[in-house]
Amino acid sequence: MLSETTQFLMQFIKDNQIWEIPIVFLLAFGESLAILSLLIPATAILLGVGALIGTGAISFMPVFIAASLGAIIGDWISYWLGKHYHQQMISSWPLNKHPKLIQRSEQFFHRYGTLGVFIGRFFGPFRAVVPLIAGALEMPTNKFNLANLTSAPVWVFVLLVPGAFGVPWLETLFG
Repeated sequence: MLSETTQFLMQFIKDNQIWEIPIVFLLAFGESLAILSLLIPATAILLGVGALIGTGAISFMPVFIAASLGAIIGDWISYWLGKHYHQQMISSWPLNKHPKLIQRSEQFFHRYGTLGVFIGRFFGPFRAVVPLIAGALEMPTNKFNLANLTSAPVWVFVLLVPGAFGVPWLETLFG
């Protein structure tokens, strides 16, 4: 199912480039938003988008900017939700099905603080919860914004680069 969805979206983006920016934005947004991140397999699709960049089907910079903005906004909304609705969010589905994840995310945040928000973006389950926990535990907004604004472009770059630069390299190697 995941593979079929990924392939369908990749082909759709390739064939309908006018939609690449909104789709990439929504994928990164969904992957970064608390709760949705647990349900949307966007990482695999974003890796595939990198491969489309590598083949020359789409351009790097617009996709990079759209994904970065989507990730920043998704994390910021998660932080805001945690700050204003902590208990309701944690007791709602699907987070209430993952009490160990919540507990580990709180421990992770307590241990690493601002750096934890930055690092958490690179670890799937934490990506879905750490911004929410940061808000719930009253992390100062300026510290959260610093971690969020710096980690999102790095995360997007890490996802796009293997395909964007790996595909051309492989083509020269085996082409």
